[in-house]
Amino acid sequence: MSKNQYQGSLQSYDSICDQNVMVTARDGIKLATDIYFPASNETKVIGKFPVILERTPYDKSSPANVYKAKFFARRGYICAIQDVRGRFQSGGIWYPFAKEANDGFDTVEWLGTQSWSDGKVGTMGDSYAGSDQSALATLNPPHLSTMIVAVGASNYFHSSMRQNGALEQRFHIYAFRMAANSKEAESNPAIKKHLQKIWPHGLREIINTFPVRKGSTILRELPNYEQWAVDILTNVKYDDYWKQRGYAINEYIEEHADVPSLYLGGWYDTYPRNTIQNFLDFSATKVSDQRLLMGPWTHGEYEVTYAGDSDFGMESHINYNDLKLSWFDHYLKDMDTEASSWSEVKFFTMGTGDGNIDYEGRLRRGGYWRTSSEWPLKSTEYKEFYLDRNGRLTSEILDLDNESYSTYTFDPKNPVPTIGGSLSAAAPWLCPGAFDQRGDPDRFIGSSNKLPLNSRDDVLTFQTEELEIDTEVTGPINVKLWIASSAKDTDFTVKLIDLFPSTDEYVEGLAINITDSIMRMRFRNGWEKEELMEPGTPYLIEFDLFPTSNIFKTGHRIRIDISSSNWPRFDVNNNTGGKIGIDKSYICAEQTIYHNQIMPSSIILPIQPHRHLILPDPSMGHIGSPTGI
Repeated sequence: MSKNQYQGSLQSYDSICDQNVMVTARDGIKLATDIYFPASNETKVIGKFPVILERTPYDKSSPANVYKAKFFARRGYICAIQDVRGRFQSGGIWYPFAKEANDGFDTVEWLGTQSWSDGKVGTMGDSYAGSDQSALATLNPPHLSTMIVAVGASNYFHSSMRQNGALEQRFHIYAFRMAANSKEAESNPAIKKHLQKIWPHGLREIINTFPVRKGSTILRELPNYEQWAVDILTNVKYDDYWKQRGYAINEYIEEHADVPSLYLGGWYDTYPRNTIQNFLDFSATKVSDQRLLMGPWTHGEYEVTYAGDSDFGMESHINYNDLKLSWFDHYLKDMDTEASSWSEVKFFTMGTGDGNIDYEGRLRRGGYWRTSSEWPLKSTEYKEFYLDRNGRLTSEILDLDNESYSTYTFDPKNPVPTIGGSLSAAAPWLCPGAFDQRGDPDRFIGSSNKLPLNSRDDVLTFQTEELEIDTEVTGPINVKLWIASSAKDTDFTVKLIDLFPSTDEYVEGLAINITDSIMRMRFRNGWEKEELMEPGTPYLIEFDLFPTSNIFKTGHRIRIDISSSNWPRFDVNNNTGGKIGIDKSYICAEQTIYHNQIMPSSIILPIQPHRHLILPDPSMGHIGSPTGI
């Protein structure tokens, strides 16, 4: 095929669809697949074409999927959209995420051997449809030629479903969301009516009863949905359950297909660590091109310019179908499109905006695209900032008193509410993105007032002096805390915040969340075993926050907030040391954070020392569109 530099496939065809083609899986289950072909005069064009596959639990026949499939068929591809097992028109029982590898492999191989296929199959999809691509790739199907894995998993135990031992409860919310349009609900009008009352606007009452326990909700009428919700709550150790191919892609790196792959994620999405880890694992072990693209987005929202109450400007969005077309044209049709010249890493650095409020009420955070040949950046200087008793965050240990510490009481029945962050499966009152860290009962579940979160007695704040120069934090972030607790088991949370100075528009300043994480103490010495604490005994814990790229501007402060809950994003620790998901008793915990020379608590930030010398990459204006972003 002749090469046409920087011009992708043109819309040269119409499209026609064969609906509900049943692809037979190895165990005999029929997988419903809509297959869109290039057409002319309402007739399929004769010939062989490359194939693009997306496997989804969200209805292959939805308007968004129809539009996407026609987009590619009209540009010379055969596009197959398949309902995963147990969803919509496909047979079998749905068990989310874990068991998608075999069905995906079988589908790729069926598509690659049809008379209308040229033998090349590319895969695409976001979230679930991102993760199920990686699952099938662990089986290395011979006809798999390339992948675009958007916001997909590397390991669900270590990041996304669970995080450092805690359950990310948005997946319990997800169970109700998916139950509401399930085949089981469609076949039982009474169950469907009940579920429609819950999703989405009646969900608040259900969330208040979390975590989901067997037999306690309407999910008992959908046993496979309920069982999955209970399983991800009660399987707390990293064992064979979590090492299934659909959950733990990084357990199968050597077996994984060596094909060109684009890993795409967002700083305020649930998958930034997963996305970057996939890129790191496969760029280190595979010969084919591996690329990373990280934007300032929430879950799947690549074509908007905002995340929560922050807007990042027109530079921040991409034209998603154009981006995918450029990738597939290069790797399935051997065309010299813009994808052929992409750097290994493209990412968006947030925070260069003027900090004013726009006409939609959002903070103008701004930012720009960057390119690199590696992640983390070679220029990174890891700088340790220490906590002290006066609420300071400093580059040296100022507390010479070896008894220096801070304390608070953690009441699991009054958890700190979730105000934004890296979320998916969002519902009303559980909003992803960047927000001023203050309550709002009308917006955030768990909020009882509109006061700043750090006005609570169970939130400790540590912050730098006003910055004298712009300070860029780009890369992985590590926390080291010396702690003690009156409990046998408890949690500690850390949130990195960009503290804006006072202005006429926001007199109290703004505390904008950048990234965060949590640590469950029974897993402080490893994920394969539970080890309770000795009450009152100091322990050193280390854990990572999600990676990010943000400029803390001159006059701002870098702040961290420490507490023991972030609800309902994470399940609340009972503090009893009892069996997770089973124990229904709760006790308060007296928490201690040490900050002295013998037990120095700190956060290690990836500082870019010469940020002011780095200019925006003008080629990034081509992401996903020949005419720019």
